[in-house]
Amino acid sequence: MSHNETQAKQLDQRLEDQSRAVLEGRSTRRGLARIVPFIGPAVIASIAYMDPGNFATNIQGGADFGYQLLWVILAANLMAMLIQSLSAKLGIATGKNLPQLIRDRWPRPLVWFYWIQAELVAMATDLAEFIGAAIAIQLLTGLPLFWGAVVTAIISFWILSLQRRGIRVMELVIGAFVLMIGLAYLVQFVLAHPALADIGRGLVPSFGGPQSVYLAVGMIGATVMPHVIYLHSALTQDRVEALNDSQKQRLARLNRIDVVLAMGLAGLINMAMLAIAAATFHGKGIENAGDLETAYHTLTPLLGSAASVAFALALLASGLSSTVVGTLAGQVIMQGFVNFSIPLWLRRTITMLPAFVVILAGMDPTQTLVLSQVILSFGVPFALVPLLVFTARRDIMGGLISSRPVNLLGWLIAAVLILLNGYLLWGVFAG
Repeated sequence: MSHNETQAKQLDQRLEDQSRAVLEGRSTRRGLARIVPFIGPAVIASIAYMDPGNFATNIQGGADFGYQLLWVILAANLMAMLIQSLSAKLGIATGKNLPQLIRDRWPRPLVWFYWIQAELVAMATDLAEFIGAAIAIQLLTGLPLFWGAVVTAIISFWILSLQRRGIRVMELVIGAFVLMIGLAYLVQFVLAHPALADIGRGLVPSFGGPQSVYLAVGMIGATVMPHVIYLHSALTQDRVEALNDSQKQRLARLNRIDVVLAMGLAGLINMAMLAIAAATFHGKGIENAGDLETAYHTLTPLLGSAASVAFALALLASGLSSTVVGTLAGQVIMQGFVNFSIPLWLRRTITMLPAFVVILAGMDPTQTLVLSQVILSFGVPFALVPLLVFTARRDIMGGLISSRPVNLLGWLIAAVLILLNGYLLWGVFAG
């Protein structure tokens, strides 16, 4: 065993001991120090809420409609907090993840359908993430997009190799990427200084025509991510062992804090993306301002080179980390639904192939990213419905069963998502 692996195991053991002390009421820690051992699962899940698909939809939304769609991001992140809390609670209560429960309790043909659609959604996710990282490398280095994708593949393989050192190390790596994205957008926000009054008006619900609805659905698809609904339940199912109902209740409360902190930061970053695009590009007569490459090259004359470099670094951190999280989620999906797994390197190889096809075919990268997010939004109800069904059953959840108001709110969210998707389809075919 290498020195690094030994250190990783020691970190795991130390955090596990601290977690057990808190759950058993033996800990003398207070405040943030008491919460730290439980922070991690939502941090990994949150990176999917800041993936390159968010960059594409948020920048295009801000460039085309100003601050008008800020409320969509706020609403989507509030939805995400509830959904990810339910997913985390499911793993704590049952010791199983959502795909495993579907496999155990639903008819085999339906399970296979769920597996296929979940894999397709995961591939759409990886398409956005992989292309986003490749674009970032192209912008920073000048390499052609294809070679940017090759570099992305090499780095993502390396990050995935860190998993053998334990999930805590992966949580720290993903957390570092989240911090990098947050700092990059703080720099851009300060340089762009969007008007606070306009931000406030953007939080009032409104649309600006069918195209804004299309983008709104894409934003929701980029925010409420089906694959991390499945993944989050796996991240909590055996991370900390709760020995009785009291410990499970305490663990669930601590995981809610993890969700609020991680998803709250993701929401602020997403709103900053749109606000910066609105302040910088909207109404300036800049053609194709919503395009990622155009956005990068236009930031320099408008806000300075620091803003464009910060943008590209944030995009790179987002793409690299989210494509790794997508690969981990794909493994949970396959193993959970059909009780079969393949090596992570093989899954990584398979799921990055569509991105190379898109690049070699010469398709527009940004439009492909936006379209992939719309595809993702159609996968949300398939993950959300069984989550709501299971978390409302006492025979599955025990003392962690969802209250009636929480369950009703969850079904309302599912209904809104389905109606938005239906409206989008009607607009596409009617047009």
